[in-house]
Amino acid sequence: MLTLTAVGGLPDELLALRLEVREFLREEIESRRIRTGADAWMSGIDVDFSKRLAARGWIGMTIPVEYGGHGLTALERFVVTEELLAAGAPVAAHWIADRQMAPGILRNGTEAQKRAYLPGIAEGERFFAIGMSEPDSGSDLASIRTRAVEVEGGWKLSGTKVWTSAAHVATNIVVLARTDRGESRHEGMSQFVVDLPHPAVHIRPIVTIDGEHHFNEVVFDDAVIPLTGLLGRRGDGWRQVTAELSNERSGPERILSTLPLLTAWASRNSTEASPVEQLDMGRLVGRMTALRQLSLAVADRLRVGESPVAEAALVKDLGTQFEGDVVNVVRRHARPEPDDPGDTLTRLLTQSVLHSPAFTLRGGTNEVLRSVVAKGL
Repeated sequence: MLTLTAVGGLPDELLALRLEVREFLREEIESRRIRTGADAWMSGIDVDFSKRLAARGWIGMTIPVEYGGHGLTALERFVVTEELLAAGAPVAAHWIADRQMAPGILRNGTEAQKRAYLPGIAEGERFFAIGMSEPDSGSDLASIRTRAVEVEGGWKLSGTKVWTSAAHVATNIVVLARTDRGESRHEGMSQFVVDLPHPAVHIRPIVTIDGEHHFNEVVFDDAVIPLTGLLGRRGDGWRQVTAELSNERSGPERILSTLPLLTAWASRNSTEASPVEQLDMGRLVGRMTALRQLSLAVADRLRVGESPVAEAALVKDLGTQFEGDVVNVVRRHARPEPDDPGDTLTRLLTQSVLHSPAFTLRGGTNEVLRSVVAKGL
């Protein structure tokens, strides 16, 4: 069993895995099968690349072997994740399925659901979207209005979800809906797995300011699904979602979205940087190192089956602030080539500037996360 070293680093046994992933990505980039991007875990949708990763065994790494996975630990997955993010690889197609839905189905799913969905995730054949956020709700997830009513032989879903990443390529969407009245706003919610496409589920693109399509609005127009679509226990949706958010908020993607930009800037200016640039670079690298240790600590707690909700919220809050600061520092110092779209630094800086407003919003606003941390303390 792999464990963290005494100083909080990764065990030496994982170095060979890291170098293997790094070499694979180098070949992918040099052969132009993929292109480095900033924030690529969110916007870089490439189904074929996800399938190539799956063929290497780098999706579904923590899924048990009996369900088609590889039976590895969260630390091995952390190494692969770091290398993918550092390369700015287009991993958005499978990201949600691998990051949070595989653990969610393992925790809450029936045996039939585990056998139906987990092997496909590990094979790079099943891609999941998350139906949580709704119009006019912001980060107040407890205010959802989507409803699920039990009907003869199934459930009828009615409502709208928004900012639904990669729904247009997803084979499934996990939906949080109200099924019952509860004494508090956090009671009476349940989760459902919906197979896509579905004749009564309408996916409408949301094109972002950079002209990309990775968000969607998803409308459930009295969509009827089987009774077996219920994930976990009826009315237990809030607890289940909270546990899934620990996986979503604590990973290195909340720290490394803009690492390709930082790397490109450092490579260009390493020999001619001014003292101020060197100081700013050192501060960023120091912060990234500390945040990485925090993220690793959460990964280790997830490995042993804990649910570090407050710690994950802290990593997400601090990490997304850091990602935005990378953009601001590079923007202040770098001199990109405005008329050269082929210039890597220019392209990555442009992507990062346009994406950065979302860093502290997605996955829960920082203000909401701080309330989670305060309650945890």
